[in-house]
Amino acid sequence: MGSAMRAAKPKKPPAPAVSIEHLRARIDQLNRELVRLVSERAEVARAIGRLKPPDPGAVYQPARERQVLDQVAALNPGPLGAEQLRRIFIEIISACRALEHPIRVAFLGPAHTYSHEATREHFGSSVEFDPQPTIAAVFNALETDRADFSVVPVENSTDGSVTLTLDLLIDTPLVIIGEILIPIRHALMSRDGEREAIRKIVAHQQSLGQCRAYLAANFPHCEIEAMVSNAAAAQRAATEPALAAIASCAAGEAYGLKLIAENIQDQSHNTTRFLVMGKNPAAPSGTDKTTVLFAVRDKVGALHEVLSLFARARINITKIESRPLRSRPWEYLFFIDLGGHRADPRVRRALTALARVTLFSKVLGSYPEARLSGA
Repeated sequence: MGSAMRAAKPKKPPAPAVSIEHLRARIDQLNRELVRLVSERAEVARAIGRLKPPDPGAVYQPARERQVLDQVAALNPGPLGAEQLRRIFIEIISACRALEHPIRVAFLGPAHTYSHEATREHFGSSVEFDPQPTIAAVFNALETDRADFSVVPVENSTDGSVTLTLDLLIDTPLVIIGEILIPIRHALMSRDGEREAIRKIVAHQQSLGQCRAYLAANFPHCEIEAMVSNAAAAQRAATEPALAAIASCAAGEAYGLKLIAENIQDQSHNTTRFLVMGKNPAAPSGTDKTTVLFAVRDKVGALHEVLSLFARARINITKIESRPLRSRPWEYLFFIDLGGHRADPRVRRALTALARVTLFSKVLGSYPEARLSGA
């Protein structure tokens, strides 16, 4: 009875219901503020551009752009994910950069290839895309000033190194100023999306190899044909109903294909690494990688001497690759990736020592270390 006689606590009035109209009005208000802030940012970028030399190398600064993206990620309170926010700011940076100076980027074409995707991922959409028919043509476009920068594939986590790119790096005057990691997610698509109608499957030879087990298990009756690129395969599939193409979903969408299966690559973590090439070295970003080329003397322990040099300096070597030395049969050039920037005192001292113990050495570039797109 005592509890019954206690005074009842006053109930809180119910919170007023928030209507969709009210929330949409708030979004409209925020949109106006976003437009104002983005426009203000663009004006500041244009003012910076007027203080720089009228040169693409001055406009595109890989280290500075990495720092901006890292700052944005550190400030992110959610609910947008880090990668979503990063993509938004890459496009803002790309549009503002174009106000300073429009830039042209060469890549291994045609459009809608993974090289095209890597170029857009790194530079954003506000650049002039310049597809080239071969990797050699990509290098040449930059070397002859027909492009301001270039993007070339250098290795795949399943298939290994792109040897033509490595060979072209030996003699080029260009430098590596960035890298891009793109997860390779292959899809099988056709004009009508009818699995039972497929009699032939086409794709680039490398992509066919990356999907070998899937094709053997699911389409053992189909003829397999290699093509010059996955984009070309998608374009062909758009005209032949009994033919399916392996390509990215973006390429399939561009040519109006329908999905049969996605993520058909045999290795779920299949990734391709691309290099960004320029004419001027990149400044330190704080999280950098350096790629070096060298040849050792023909003596026992020569390579061990080089590797020990970096070990003693406590510099991590993340990759080593050999290529035949063309002028001297059965002797080899070595490519290594190591942690740090060539301007770092410890790295600089190690590179000076490297020059003393090798036949020759060449720093191919120091650049911000990439993070996996979409990860």
